[in-house]
Amino acid sequence: MSRKHARQVEVNMGRKLASVQYVHGIWPIEGADRIECVGVLGWKCVAKKGEFAVGDSCVYFEIDSFLPVEKRFEFLREGSYRESELMGAGFRLRTSKFRGQISQGLILPISILGSGDWELGQDVTDILGVRKWEIEERASNSGTIVAGLPGGVPKTEECRIQAEPGLLDEFVGKPYYITTKMDGTSVTFFRIEGRFGVCGHNYEYADDGKCSFWSWAHDAGLEQRIVDAGLDDIVLQGEFCGGGIQQNPLKLTKPAWYLFTVVDAKTHRRLSLNDMRDIALKLGLEMVPVEEEGENLPYASVDELLERARGKYSSGNVKEGIAVRPTEPVYSQLLSASLSCKVINNDYLLKKHKRSS
Repeated sequence: MSRKHARQVEVNMGRKLASVQYVHGIWPIEGADRIECVGVLGWKCVAKKGEFAVGDSCVYFEIDSFLPVEKRFEFLREGSYRESELMGAGFRLRTSKFRGQISQGLILPISILGSGDWELGQDVTDILGVRKWEIEERASNSGTIVAGLPGGVPKTEECRIQAEPGLLDEFVGKPYYITTKMDGTSVTFFRIEGRFGVCGHNYEYADDGKCSFWSWAHDAGLEQRIVDAGLDDIVLQGEFCGGGIQQNPLKLTKPAWYLFTVVDAKTHRRLSLNDMRDIALKLGLEMVPVEEEGENLPYASVDELLERARGKYSSGNVKEGIAVRPTEPVYSQLLSASLSCKVINNDYLLKKHKRSS
């Protein structure tokens, strides 16, 4: 299978936590005799010196993977073992730093899969029993679940640029914009066929006085604003921030919600930046900050985008990162969805790692 075809296999089928990849680069780590930096996709990982060569097939595990307690993963116990009521026992992969080198994920020899005809890009998440590490949502921030996401409401997911570096090629020649990733939790408000509702990342919530997202919508008079503006079949997606959420890095004194996506529920199409700005103005909503706009994305590599993602919020806390999109929605062949990506600030990941250690 060609490398180009392997990347095209990465369709919108959910996140591949473990997949068959190849080593595209190896770099020394200053002052380190036993370890080196190994490149897979757009990620860089620390591995034993000499364990891999450029062109080797391997299994790559993304950060936030939760590996089962098995003999082949026991070497992770000292630094990665976790046990929770929700997830049970296993080994959690997080961003780490060794001798000054950031390591994101885990690379293991292809031999851990045993014999077989393993293809480049193949998803082996289920084969290896890998799950995504999750923590239980706080009840005060979610409320009572009534259903999954209703029809017309897409899940708020962005592909990390390291997982699909080929996206940089799809941005070439297209006007673009970059927004700040606000560190909170994604919340969607919708009005479809006259029905107003509120959703978190995965579920719709009841209006029963227990959900802070609903409380915010009521206080803001959002449903009436949408009606007064003559809008229907509209999906408004954004980041809900404030006390009790991600340790409130924005230092907000009261909850706030920042719009980052508008979707037409009939056509299932994302609206352009200008259309989103118009709707935000009509409804009196605050958007996520637009940090940069241009005619052609000037960042030619993953490393350049990672450097661009660094920075702090006005509160002084390290920001989560950035999101990059074309100003007019464009279909991505690699994602089988609208072209878009997120770039997480490595400083943020390292700080988050220290907090949870």
